[in-house]
Amino acid sequence: MKISDLLKLSTDNLRRRKGRTVLTLIGVVIGTCLIVVMISLGIALNQQYEGMLRSYGDLTKIQVYNYTYSGGGNNENAPPVLDDKMLETFKQIPHVIAATPQYQPSNLSAQLYAGKGDRYQTYFNVNGMDPASLEAMGITLVSGGYLSADQTTTSKNKIPVLVGENFGYSFEDTRKSYNSGKRYVYQGQLDANGNPVPPFVDINKDKMILRMSDNAENNPKTREYELVVVGVMKSDYNAGYFTDSGIVMSIADVKKLEQAYQKLTGSKGGNSYMVSSTGGLMREKDNGYNNVYIKVDDVDNVADVEQQIKDLGYKEIQSLSQVREQMQGQVRKQQLTLGGLAAVSLLVAALNIANTMTMAIYERTKEIGVMKVLGCELGKIRGMFLIESGAIGFLGGVVGVVISYVVSFIINNLQTIIMFLGLQNQQNGEMGYDSMGMMGGGMMGGASSIIPWWLVVGAILFATLVGLVSGAVPANKAVKISALEAIRRE
Repeated sequence: MKISDLLKLSTDNLRRRKGRTVLTLIGVVIGTCLIVVMISLGIALNQQYEGMLRSYGDLTKIQVYNYTYSGGGNNENAPPVLDDKMLETFKQIPHVIAATPQYQPSNLSAQLYAGKGDRYQTYFNVNGMDPASLEAMGITLVSGGYLSADQTTTSKNKIPVLVGENFGYSFEDTRKSYNSGKRYVYQGQLDANGNPVPPFVDINKDKMILRMSDNAENNPKTREYELVVVGVMKSDYNAGYFTDSGIVMSIADVKKLEQAYQKLTGSKGGNSYMVSSTGGLMREKDNGYNNVYIKVDDVDNVADVEQQIKDLGYKEIQSLSQVREQMQGQVRKQQLTLGGLAAVSLLVAALNIANTMTMAIYERTKEIGVMKVLGCELGKIRGMFLIESGAIGFLGGVVGVVISYVVSFIINNLQTIIMFLGLQNQQNGEMGYDSMGMMGGGMMGGASSIIPWWLVVGAILFATLVGLVSGAVPANKAVKISALEAIRRE
């Protein structure tokens, strides 16, 4: 007997018992549909969480805090020194593409001036970073180029910098009184004609002078540097708040300024203290940088990189991937719960398939006997029943997936459908079904149900497998029937 003959025979057998076949199919359809919809809700919820976390910051960025305890750097529990040598160690970790501190000097007081007669001024707030890591850290530019290592030695009194897109708005007009509304210009401020008001200082054209002073009452000593803007950073709080209105220099230049300030004022530099979440005390002088940012190539590798950093002795580590893992754990629990409930219906469908095939064997006992007498192989007889049960599972899976797409469409467009049907609350303009608030766009925006291609393929294959497994026992029972007894049966 050819395979084509088995297929035709199995198809004819299913057609002869249309009512029973349809009822069996319904169980598989419901089970498949429920599983697909439940998993799709979890996938959509996970994507919404991902989007929410990405709005908070970069998921592939790790922040290493350098805390020691009350004994300072001499404490045996203190982490290793977080210096430039350790930065190179971080960069050698697999999947790490960049590592840099955001170094803010603790003993440096200066102001920036621009305009004729130093009319415009602002406080000097700088971040020292590794020039080679800027682009990898997600810092993008509106104009100009990135800092490079050779730019740090362009001139003794000129310092290359990157400035935030809205840095010009940080300047104030010193010729206006503090009570004057014209002393400041803010980003987004409009004139009488509705046009944006430009800042006092054009960061691409105007000369900006950094001035340090020893603040002596009589004949104060000062030292000046010109800031040369080589690039303007696009405002992106995910990459760092400083990209909006801050200044970025190379770490080497920041340290040179700090040393120049200490020499000018005669100070030796103070200790910067930071307190950890566990009550620990950190002194920058003793143990290097306060913190370091590490960029990983993929979010799935963040956990492994974090573990290797902990193995180096750093325990205070923070990343959004930790929050991501917690959220994913919650989603998985919800999916397991909902998927388990849906699987119960598929289990019932499996029992129904087994019952249908068992009944078919009793009804076709004589037919089986005739096939054996005619020399039909036992494997062919078994295959006939497996094809029938597998076909039921396959058809049920396909129909279940189609219905799942319909249900998913309704969920994602529930609010629109309700408005179209005129069921919207006319008094407050809100949906009358408050319990469905998460539907029709999701709790945090986006689709509430997402059915990827792999879920479709997996659902159909799983439903087919359920059909085959359910028909295995009846099929084995069929091949064990005695041919003579089967022929005698009426």
